[in-house]
Amino acid sequence: MTFPGEVLSNDASTIGDALEHSARTARDKPVDQSDAAAIQAAEVRASGFAHSGGLTAVTQSAANLNARAMGVDNKIKLGEALADASKRLETDKAVTREDAEQVTEAEVRNNPDMLVHPGGVASSITAAARLNQDLSNFWCVTLYWCAYFVSYICMC
Repeated sequence: MTFPGEVLSNDASTIGDALEHSARTARDKPVDQSDAAAIQAAEVRASGFAHSGGLTAVTQSAANLNARAMGVDNKIKLGEALADASKRLETDKAVTREDAEQVTEAEVRNNPDMLVHPGGVASSITAAARLNQDLSNFWCVTLYWCAYFVSYICMC
């Protein structure tokens, strides 16, 4: 069986890449429950489950500790929790629109303000999905024109 993320080009952005991007763009944001939920959704979308000791466990622990920590300086940041995310995922795959929808839904559902953090997990996954869709569209158009050109030459 082929999953949608496996059909995309080797140049496509993966879930791990997108998580590492959010680690860079929101590196100073303290991990909260909405981040942990979004990361769990991303890990499940990448590998089919959230394995013990994986990114989900790390970020859930960080969110729980941060809820009790006093002062922003004592909280675990997203940049720390998601460092080397692509290496810490059990398996990885190219990000699809469906992945972005699931991750965004998880982040919004677990945020009291029902918002997505700019540059955070859902934003990075969504941006990667859009890039992959653009890349996929580019190759579809390229293949169409190649087929058209070959058929034109064959008619000559």
